Amino acid sequence: MENIASYFDHTILKFDTSKEDVELICKEAIKYKFKAVCIPPHWVQLAVQLLGKSEVKVATVVGFPMGYQKTLVKSLETKIALQEGCDEIDMVANIAALKSHDIETVEQDILALNEICHDQSKVLKVIIESSELTDEEIILLCKICDHINVDFVKTSTGFNGRGAQLEDLILMRSHLKPKISLKASGGIKTKAQMNAMINAGANRIGASASVKIMEE
Repeated sequence: MENIASYFDHTILKFDTSKEDVELICKEAIKYKFKAVCIPPHWVQLAVQLLGKSEVKVATVVGFPMGYQKTLVKSLETKIALQEGCDEIDMVANIAALKSHDIETVEQDILALNEICHDQSKVLKVIIESSELTDEEIILLCKICDHINVDFVKTSTGFNGRGAQLEDLILMRSHLKPKISLKASGGIKTKAQMNAMINAGANRIGASASVKIMEE
């Protein structure tokens, strides 16, 4: 059970996430020994405090959920989150720039946050919103992340499109070096879905239904 639990980023990112919501998911994360909680930036300090000396990591989102913020803004968001004790950053890639063929902006955006995180030995996950991209765009983003040596490439925010898709995950895995991990996120609600994602190459599962899946 602990091995299964170690795949989960126990997630709550709804716009009205309350203190009570964060208290609950941190309590659940400790109980089930999930890998991390993924919560809104507003609640990072609270989650750090609640998780205390447990082994559960604190993750938050940057440039969420659209990804088209300026790199300077994303960098500031990241620095504040790390200062407050965050362990992992889930950033949204600049899809607006990608769709406009401004590849330099996409690269510099990811590179800037990767350097900030790695300077403090923290983890960067790059969300590419795969369900909204062509295969060619997925491959291009994976090649950029591969070259920059990010820690994770993540399928989806869960707020746009249809979320994690097996075919996208398989395509992503085939264009990333083995040391770069994959996070499947968005619409994963059952044990069967989780198993399928892991079998397709996912190293981490982002889900709000983590407890339900564990009980299943």
